[in-house]
Amino acid sequence: MAKYTCTVCHNELSGDIFTLSCGHPFHQSCISDYHESQSDAACPTCQTPITETAPLLSQTAGEQQAKEESRLCKYSVALILPTACFAVKKKHYSNTIASDKMISRPVSTGDRLKRLRELMANPRYNVNAYIVPSEDAHQSEYVASCDERRAFISGFDGSAGCAVITMDKAAMFTDGRYFLQARKQMDENWTLMKRGMPGIPSWQEYLVDHLPEGTRVGVDPTVIAAPEGEKLKKALQTKGSGGDLVSIEENLVDKVWGPERPSQPKNEVFVQEMKYAGELHTDKIARVREAIKKEGVDGLVISALDEIAWLLNLRGSDIDYNPVFIAYVLVTQSDVTLYIDEGKLTKEVREHLGAISVKPYNEIFKSLVEHSTGLLQSKRQFFVGTSASWALVRALGADNVKTGLPPVTPLKAQKNAAEIEGMRQCHIRDGAAMANYFGWLENELLNGDGNLQLTEVDVAEKLEGFRRAEEHCVGLSFTTISAVGANGAIIHYSPQRGSDAKMDTSQMYLCDSGGQYLDGTTDVTRTYHFGEPTAWQRECFTRVLKGHIALDSAIFPNGTSGYALDPLARLPLWELGLDYRHGTGHGVGSFLNVHEGPQRIGMSKSTVDFGLHPNMTITNEPGYYEDGNFGIRIENTCVVIKVDTPHDYTGGSGFLKLDPVTMVPIQKQLVLPELFTDKERKWLNSYHQLVWEKVSPLLEKGGLGYEWLKRETAPM
Repeated sequence: MAKYTCTVCHNELSGDIFTLSCGHPFHQSCISDYHESQSDAACPTCQTPITETAPLLSQTAGEQQAKEESRLCKYSVALILPTACFAVKKKHYSNTIASDKMISRPVSTGDRLKRLRELMANPRYNVNAYIVPSEDAHQSEYVASCDERRAFISGFDGSAGCAVITMDKAAMFTDGRYFLQARKQMDENWTLMKRGMPGIPSWQEYLVDHLPEGTRVGVDPTVIAAPEGEKLKKALQTKGSGGDLVSIEENLVDKVWGPERPSQPKNEVFVQEMKYAGELHTDKIARVREAIKKEGVDGLVISALDEIAWLLNLRGSDIDYNPVFIAYVLVTQSDVTLYIDEGKLTKEVREHLGAISVKPYNEIFKSLVEHSTGLLQSKRQFFVGTSASWALVRALGADNVKTGLPPVTPLKAQKNAAEIEGMRQCHIRDGAAMANYFGWLENELLNGDGNLQLTEVDVAEKLEGFRRAEEHCVGLSFTTISAVGANGAIIHYSPQRGSDAKMDTSQMYLCDSGGQYLDGTTDVTRTYHFGEPTAWQRECFTRVLKGHIALDSAIFPNGTSGYALDPLARLPLWELGLDYRHGTGHGVGSFLNVHEGPQRIGMSKSTVDFGLHPNMTITNEPGYYEDGNFGIRIENTCVVIKVDTPHDYTGGSGFLKLDPVTMVPIQKQLVLPELFTDKERKWLNSYHQLVWEKVSPLLEKGGLGYEWLKRETAPM
């Protein structure tokens, strides 16, 4: 069932709750305190007065859910589908829309910070500052609920950010995608540091250059990457006497969190079928061994969860929206060892693993310490990726480690034929779900009573239902960004029931969503207007689309970096002095993480080092965001393909282009024809013709989705 939050405290509801006659839910204690503190108390969501004529109604969370489903029944028939978990071959894959992952009011953090500072001052730790990164022990972008330490201590739950707490300050460093969200979610105890803006230091610069000499900075060594830890330690030590980065193995935020901290996930792992994987895991291991042999090392430590899942042809559900499981892998020329909670392994998985050894999860550190002696004596090394934790490198010993891009990363990034075909097919089915969704939504807004009645969460849940109805769909690939009007300007906005906006035909609507399918992962963004857009909105949309088409149409040499390609998508916006504060493209996993590297398109330093190669996946997603007004983004997932050219200046490596696999129309109504060239018009018509040919056979002829798709893909 969907999770609901108290309208007063915004925490998840459980057990007995109360609602007003308006239907909005409260905890009993919250509504009592709220009523007593307000002389003319009214529902914070809809302002219904709390009076004798609006009595409190005691309900269980289940009864409240039933009432909500009844209210939405005409809109959300898909809510009868299981959303708490979805069985994949009797294995649970949990990734429903969860309100506790969405934007909410500020969390009161004063007491949490007070207790953390008391621990920092304890002679056992004796640190003046403490770092709380977003990442877990595997440097994951998205983490299990038990590892959401930065969100717990600050209230800000965006996927990127780093908290630095000193004895008198608390600073949150995040990028432009999250400026508005962080400002809304953090209370007065926090200072927002807008990374990338003029005069704003990075969190590392802040620790080294803006704190007093001799500052002792504490960190859990498992949640900071080794290169970052070593670099910061050296900088602090050289700045002044007594300065240091202190490794604290007991995570101090966990101690503040106490018994309320969620437990480690214990979900079962399952085998990915060969028809989807396309290559035996034993063959993948052989290729990895060849790669580490070329590196001149004796072994490889793998800590990235998607790399472990890919290598072993296994999938899991330890992290919402990401079909991965928490583990480590150690590969040598003679052995492969999987470090995992053994209770997650079924008989089928153990048979699949064959000769691969299995050890308890935390024994990785003991194993590395044991290997370190032999490596030191033989002057040999293990390869450890640059994103591996400081704790792993400390266990091996820095002299025993060679770092760089892990060999698994580029192998995983270049998809095999089965993975490419899976990506194409799942995007066609995903396109059918999107057509059914937008056909339904348009009808409800224009012909039904959905306008100013349906909310952002209502329609996001409906979209989830359409996706889950498609073959091989096991859930979402990330929390749906369903954003009306000004909410669309919050780049990674996600709505929360009770505070979400109403759908409004006078406003722009941005929908960024994706699904996890057994044969692939989808990620698509479309921006629509169901009424009369302004000329300015149309011009902004047209310029974003022109940038999208320019990048899609580009032909470039094999190995070209995303840094070199990025300006193609921004030039039409730059002509007006406009831009957007996010990258233009990221890799997408094959029934794995929706964000995958090393390939990226953007202006950051990380996009310079790695080029695009055949059979990689990459998104094309320029945008424009006007704070307080609207947001625009147009995103297709693409496969990088080879193209024939009359000449080959590269000497044999060839030329490439992006081939979109996303099959969802782009709204023609928002295009200003006078800004379009004949070439751009031809591109749009050709793309829409392809969408119609691929998706229409999957739709019910004459149905809302079919008729919507037919109209939206008609030539411009």
